[in-house]
Amino acid sequence: MGIFSPVERLLALRYLKARRGFISITTWFAIIGITLGVATLILVTSLMNGIRDEMTTRFIGIDGHVTIYGPTRALIGYDDALAQVRKVAGIASATAKISGQVMATAGGTAIGAQALAMPWDALQERSLFTTGVTAGTLEGLRDETGVVLGERLARNLRVGVGDTVTLISPQGRSTIAGFVPRMKTYTVAATIKLGMHEFDGSLILMPFAEAQNYFLLVTPEGDGVSNLEIMVHDVNAVDAVRSAIQNRLGDSVRVFDWQQTNASVFAALKVQRNVMVIILALIILVAAFNIISSLVMLVKEKGRDIAVLRTMGATRGSIMRIFIVAGTLIGAVGTVAGVGLGLILAANIEAIHQWVEKISGQPILIENIYFLSSLPTKTDPKEVVAIILLALLLSFMATIYPARRA
Repeated sequence: MGIFSPVERLLALRYLKARRGFISITTWFAIIGITLGVATLILVTSLMNGIRDEMTTRFIGIDGHVTIYGPTRALIGYDDALAQVRKVAGIASATAKISGQVMATAGGTAIGAQALAMPWDALQERSLFTTGVTAGTLEGLRDETGVVLGERLARNLRVGVGDTVTLISPQGRSTIAGFVPRMKTYTVAATIKLGMHEFDGSLILMPFAEAQNYFLLVTPEGDGVSNLEIMVHDVNAVDAVRSAIQNRLGDSVRVFDWQQTNASVFAALKVQRNVMVIILALIILVAAFNIISSLVMLVKEKGRDIAVLRTMGATRGSIMRIFIVAGTLIGAVGTVAGVGLGLILAANIEAIHQWVEKISGQPILIENIYFLSSLPTKTDPKEVVAIILLALLLSFMATIYPARRA
């Protein structure tokens, strides 16, 4: 028979019904409160997980898991360092990389940009670049016949595939007339969209050998690069890999992992997520108070029924269990409905986002402010289970006071 007898369950169901109608209005409000609280909590946690994963993918796609810098601006003799790094356990790939600040000019327009270059074979392994081409091809980087611009940067410069763009570097030379910055004109071989405003509006991909010459990294001591980019097999073990690389190469280099490089961004996301979870958990708590008020009103309404049950031999515990069943049932129904609603919203949030933008005529996500142009979601089953348990626990606790009054 279990903890609750059939009679107790039957009476609990009857008490939740209205005299006229299926369920009383106070019961409906309690159920709706739990439903909205649970659905909102699932939706927001899924959104925060999706945004974090999306930004992690974008940052790692550009910078790699581990970055190695030399003691000065250039890392000379990088071939030996690459050979040493590839011996470290857990390394998936290691490649040289060149980066530098330039001024891109075309048609009288000048925009600051970030130039980046890596060997062709390594570039081909970065799906973020190979799948993001919107016009032209990346072959110009292999043939060293052109550069690739971020789509927004190309639009702001009013250039397209086949046009030319001039790059100006502060690393110039001193002459009798004074300091002359380094300038060179390149053909635009392609445009690329990575999905993040910061990169789409400022990124320039250059041929690797040309970038070495342009940034004066070909020296008598040997050819140099800006840094080395390392990809690991297990992202969660990146800290151990970073320590192993530092021990192998010694203190002559500086080694950072992606978590250190983007620490401020992900720390802010973590704080924001935790605050949102706390706030939304309070919504469920408020909904639990609806259960309390609903049951208190039910106790007052059923005072005569309770007296009749007591005269018929019902124990105090039996009366308490009737109202505990009633309140827990409200919480369970609201939780199940909330989980269903939350999962549906999380799966279709991007379609809802586009629909709202179409109806309102105003963009909700401004890319240059929020970095993302779409709403990614990732639902964690463990978090969903934790939300269900939290809602059921609060619902059960909300029944204790009214049941004792009964």
